Amino acid sequence: MNESTAKQNLLDLDREGLERFFADTLGEKRYRAHQVMKWIHHRHVTDFNEMTDLGKALRAKLEEHAEVRVPQVQFEKPSTDGTHKWLLGMDGKNAIEAVFIPDKGRGTLCVSSQVGCALNCQFCSTATQGFNRNLSTAEIIGQVWVAARHLGNVPHKMRKLTNVVMMGMGEPLMNFDNVVRAMSIMRDDLGYGLANKRVTLSTAGMVPMIDRLGEESDVSLAVSLHAPNDELRTELVPLNKKYPIAELMAACERYVMRKPRASITFEYTLMKGVNDQPTHARQLARLMRQFDNAVQMKDAGKVNLIPFNPFPGTRFERSTEADIRAFQKSLLDAQVLTMVRRTRGDDIDAACGQLKGQVADRTRRQAEHNKRLQAQADASGTGGSSAPA
Repeated sequence: MNESTAKQNLLDLDREGLERFFADTLGEKRYRAHQVMKWIHHRHVTDFNEMTDLGKALRAKLEEHAEVRVPQVQFEKPSTDGTHKWLLGMDGKNAIEAVFIPDKGRGTLCVSSQVGCALNCQFCSTATQGFNRNLSTAEIIGQVWVAARHLGNVPHKMRKLTNVVMMGMGEPLMNFDNVVRAMSIMRDDLGYGLANKRVTLSTAGMVPMIDRLGEESDVSLAVSLHAPNDELRTELVPLNKKYPIAELMAACERYVMRKPRASITFEYTLMKGVNDQPTHARQLARLMRQFDNAVQMKDAGKVNLIPFNPFPGTRFERSTEADIRAFQKSLLDAQVLTMVRRTRGDDIDAACGQLKGQVADRTRRQAEHNKRLQAQADASGTGGSSAPA
């Protein structure tokens, strides 16, 4: 093999891609791909010589043409509540975070799709780091691989990892092809064997890509709403200027209509004095009722209230417990299915909106944020940079 030809990272391939690689590149039977998928994703084996049901000749071909290259764990930290966070190296200057959240009867892994995020949602810590690039399929599914190995997860037997949410760093729909391929591996019986409804993609509202997702994949959808009217949402989620609430809700209606009995979770981060007032609750309830009526299904829209998780330099504060409960009660009284997400992992900065990896920022956002932090430190007289490491 030519030295300059890169080996194929098998983590980049779903079942169909792996079958093609075995047939076209290796000249082997397609079913051999199934054996290798199980070795990689069920047994967490990356050395072809340890794949004992493959012949020596096939193992030699794999050594020559392929590799299984997983993300490198640079740092990992457990929380007091059982949450576990990994900092995973992607290349020389970039790293991302993935978080596992155990709960009664389920274990959820929060997976990143980009190094940083190109969107600039005002209340999200990831946004302050700017953006570098999309993650490859291997880098996305590699997060699942690392967590599954750590947990001793065995699909269909000892399944500690029961759910995956594409809610980590980045906007998944801006990295559509790689994310959809990775989610295919998550749901494949030869991969992680997760039911479609147990894989959730969260978007800030990329309307055309929501439509495409509905055509090409079958996963649960969560929408980062965070405000019930366009004026406020545009301030908090700048993408709203391009795809306002009416267009977003119409895309959600189309998504539900393609998938009978599916519901959509609308995520709403509660910030003190910003979007947590009774008038906001009434506007949100009206929006959810309109959504249910449009698709002619009760509880087609579920609301997930998320108490804001502070980070250095933010101007926002978490709503009071009383205001959070009052907001939820207002929605429940209006017959809107509403949950309050319990904050997990905030002692290790692993809670929703707190994820920060290492981003070789191609925007000016990280530098601007650090400048603001320095100005705040100077103003308070503490001196020195308070920018995050």
